[in-house]
Amino acid sequence: MRSPKSTPSEVETIWVFGDQLNRGLGPLATASPGSVRILMVESKAKLASKHWHRQRAHLLIASMRRFASELVDEGFDVDYRHAASLGSGLEEHRALFKPPRVLAMEPNSFDAHLLCERLGVTLVRSDQFLCHYDEFAAWSESKRSVKMEDFYRWQRVRLGHLMDQGEPLGGRWNFDADNRERPPKDGRAWPEPLRTPLDDLDREVLADLPTSCWGADPDGTWATSRSEALRRLDYVVTSVLPTFGPHEDAMLSSSWHLSHTLLSSSLNLGLLLPGEVCDAVDAACRKGAIPLASAEGFIRQVIGWREYVWGCYWKWMPEYRVVNALDAHRPLPPLFTGSPTSMRCVSHVMDEVRDHGYAHHIQRLMILGNLGLLAGIEPMALNEWMWASFVDAAEWVMLPNVLGMALFADGGQMATKPYAAGGAFINKMSDYCGSCRYDRKVRTGPDACPFTTLYWSFLDRHRDRFARNARVAQQVAGLGRLSDLDGVRQRSDDVLAALDAGEL
Repeated sequence: MRSPKSTPSEVETIWVFGDQLNRGLGPLATASPGSVRILMVESKAKLASKHWHRQRAHLLIASMRRFASELVDEGFDVDYRHAASLGSGLEEHRALFKPPRVLAMEPNSFDAHLLCERLGVTLVRSDQFLCHYDEFAAWSESKRSVKMEDFYRWQRVRLGHLMDQGEPLGGRWNFDADNRERPPKDGRAWPEPLRTPLDDLDREVLADLPTSCWGADPDGTWATSRSEALRRLDYVVTSVLPTFGPHEDAMLSSSWHLSHTLLSSSLNLGLLLPGEVCDAVDAACRKGAIPLASAEGFIRQVIGWREYVWGCYWKWMPEYRVVNALDAHRPLPPLFTGSPTSMRCVSHVMDEVRDHGYAHHIQRLMILGNLGLLAGIEPMALNEWMWASFVDAAEWVMLPNVLGMALFADGGQMATKPYAAGGAFINKMSDYCGSCRYDRKVRTGPDACPFTTLYWSFLDRHRDRFARNARVAQQVAGLGRLSDLDGVRQRSDDVLAALDAGEL
C-alpha cells in the first residue's frame, strides 16, 4: 500500500510500528500531511517466527493496513511495505526516498528498540503508557522489593483516578476481596461482545496469512480500527463493567467472556489509550453507573497491573528471557498443539483459545499457567505458545506474566509465591469439574485429578525452596500429614508420562 504521492523529496519519515496505531501518539501527534512521510512495514520474518493464531495475526495486520489507509485518507504520504524484515523495510524505504531523518516513537519491544538504535533511527519518548519505564525505574530504584500494590497506589495518587481530595474514593484502595465470588449458578445472561462485520480488507488479510496459522477465523469481536475500539469502550462502560467486579475471577463453561471488557487487544495496539479508558470508567463510576468495586477492579488492572508489567519488562530485560529458577525443562505437551485431553478444565479453555484467540486472566494463570508450573514445562516454550495464541499478546505482556506470575521462573521477582493450585481451587472458581472424568478430591489412582496430584508432587519436589516462603510454608508443611505421599509420587510420574504422550 503506497499512496500516489510517494515520490522522493526532502521530508522526514515517521516510522509507525504495528502496536502504535494512534494518531495522537509520539511524533504523529504533531505531524501534518505534506510535512512528513509515513513508513509502515509488514515483516515476513515476523509472520514466519511463530505458529500464530489466525485471529492474532489477522488483528495485527488488518489494524495496520486500516490505520495506513486512514492516514492516506487524511492526506499523508504513506509508504506501506511488505518486506523480509523490519530492518530491510526501512533500508528499502531509505534507498527510495532518501529521508534526511527517520523518526519513531520508542518501540514497545526490546529488540525493536535495539534495531532502531543500530539503524540510526531518532527515537521520541513513548507516551503510550501512563508511566514511562524510566519513571518506573526511578520509582522502584530505592525499594528493597517492588510490589504491584505499592505501585498501583502511587499511580492512583499521581493520576487521580478514583481519588477524592487525596484519599481513595470509598475509603479503600482495593476492593479485590469483593471481586472473588464463586461462579453464579443462576444461569444469567452475560453481555455479548460487540462485533464488526468483516469487510474486503479483512478478507484480503485472511487470504494473505501463512498456512502455518491455526485457530478459527475472526468473527468481528476484535476491533481493528480506532473508531470501532471507541465504540466498544462506550459499550463496555454502559453495559459490561456494571456487572464486572464480583465474578471477574470466575470461570464458566457457558460463557467465554462473562463481563470481561475484551479491551486489552485495543489497548496493546494503541487503538485505545489507557488514560482515556480510565477517565471514562472513573466518570461513569462517579455518576453511579458503575459500582465502585467494579470500577476499581478494572482501573487496577489498567493503571496497576498492566503498567507494572510494562515497567518490570524494561527493568529486567534482556536477562529476563532466560530465567528458569525452578529448573523446568519439560517440552510443551501435545495438548497445547491440538491433542485432546480428558481434563475438562484444560479442554474447555483450549477450545476457547482455538475459537477466540483469548482466555481471561484466571484461565491463563490458574488453568494453563498452573498446569505449566506443576508439570515443569520449560518457561520459554509456554511463553512462546501464549505469545502466538492470544490476540492481546506481546513480548512485554507475556514475559512477566508467564515467566514471573504463572511459572515462578524468576524465583520471586514478579510474585511473592508460586500460583500453584489443585483441583479444589478450580472447582471453587469454575463449573468445569462436575462432569470431568477425573475426581478433584483424589490424589492417587487412575481417577485422581491431575491438578490435585501434581500440586502435591510440585510441593514435594520443591519443598526445600518453599518451606521458607511465608505464603506457602503452611502448604509445604502439609506434606508431612500425607499418608499416601509415595502413591502421589507414583501417580505424578504416570500423569506426566501421559501428558507427554498426549494421553491425559
